[in-house]
Amino acid sequence: MTEYLLALDQGTTSSRAILFSREGEILSSAQISFSQHYPQPGWVEHDPMELLDSQLREAAECVEKSGVTPGQIAGIGLANQRETAVVWERDTGKPVCNAIVWQCRRTAPFCSKLEAEGYTQLIRERTGLLPDAYFSGTKYRWILENVPGARRRAENGELLCGTVDSWLLWNLTGGKTHASDYSNCSRTMLFDLHHLRWDEELCRLMEVPMGWLPEPVENSGPLGVVASGVPHLEGLAGIPICGAAGDQQAALFGQGCFVPGQLKNTYGTGCFTLLNTGEKPVTSKNGLLTCIGWGLGGKTTYVLEGSVFNAGSSIQWLRDELGIIDYSHECDILAESVPDNGGVYMVSAFTGLGAPHWDMYARGAVLGLTRGTNRGHLCRAVLEGIAYQTADLIAAMEKDAGQKIQGLRVDGGASVSDFMMQYQADLLGVPVERPKVVETTAWGAACLAGLAAGLWASPEEILREQVPGKVYQPQTDRREEYQRWQKALERAKQWEEA
Repeated sequence: MTEYLLALDQGTTSSRAILFSREGEILSSAQISFSQHYPQPGWVEHDPMELLDSQLREAAECVEKSGVTPGQIAGIGLANQRETAVVWERDTGKPVCNAIVWQCRRTAPFCSKLEAEGYTQLIRERTGLLPDAYFSGTKYRWILENVPGARRRAENGELLCGTVDSWLLWNLTGGKTHASDYSNCSRTMLFDLHHLRWDEELCRLMEVPMGWLPEPVENSGPLGVVASGVPHLEGLAGIPICGAAGDQQAALFGQGCFVPGQLKNTYGTGCFTLLNTGEKPVTSKNGLLTCIGWGLGGKTTYVLEGSVFNAGSSIQWLRDELGIIDYSHECDILAESVPDNGGVYMVSAFTGLGAPHWDMYARGAVLGLTRGTNRGHLCRAVLEGIAYQTADLIAAMEKDAGQKIQGLRVDGGASVSDFMMQYQADLLGVPVERPKVVETTAWGAACLAGLAAGLWASPEEILREQVPGKVYQPQTDRREEYQRWQKALERAKQWEEA
């Protein structure tokens, strides 16, 4: 029986593959980190070929370790870091330059120009987004303007572009599928989320030719099959690729947030809170984004989203740049070694602030240092800072929804921190629930593929099989600390000159 699902979870700092059973059990997994490139302050890049190779190698390793035969795999689901822009040659598949990562701030001046010229309302009405360097559209424009010959070649049909889902799909299918799912399309600043199509006026505004954009498709359905000759995947040729979603929407689906009003937060490189708003898009009045959650069976589910640009990356900063910790979990150990933060607050605005502040020119700050500050205080300040930024997002969501949330579902690598999850529950004053398997991004992609492959008849059928996890109940009032965080936040805003 074809009862297993392979999820490829291509993230910002690593590529992983997980093989799931129909019941959600992880049979095997494989993961590898890849290089981050910072050519200038505020710029972030990936080598698309290294990204691709790492993902294909981990997929092969995952299947080999499992002992499952390729014929037992019902389908492949893709989840990916969103907004990261890749441009490649149609004939050779060779990238024309490094991928511009979602964190990159190089197009901030152009976004400020769009805002100054009065295009914010048009962009919000059509796409649900705001003019910000975060999104893919201005990254495509930058490549066309700055890579020699790129604009001419794109207009002649020699180049293709896409987010990471498109890049993976194109390569997995041997160049047969150039498509992007609705959730990823809705993060480009070029997609009309009401009519589910690329917007001609916005493409013209950002000087992006429509002919090189991928075909928008639903999140569950036939997307092609693994082609013969794909490096590392020779034995997987013919397996259908039938599910895809941006990592945050995949996590929302994997958490089983199928009912309007349910929300989750993913603690990864960034921190992302998504609220299911049903089949009608809701326009935020509090600095959030309106996006597509998924398209399924002819119906579209919309979400409100808030994004923290730097969450888990601030823990990596402690480890890789400062050398304060040797491994991520040590941050928890040191944070719990002190009774409080010692008055220290960390604002991890390394690449600006996302929702609800939208300050491209904010920068990271550590405040409240004294001679008595030690490693434990800094580690605690970093973990608390992630929880504070999440609380900011959820406060904005409550204003848009007109009601208090009843609970928060959490996932992502940093959600394994018991200290931070308890602190989050204290800040919000509601239960925080972590599932038994925190790899909900990969599980969501697998579920979308499984629906198309016929393993389940409906999302509700998936939900009935999920295993409960751990719940953190509020224990301490953190309002005083939260007020001091707001004071620290103001110090970090508008640090760089526009």
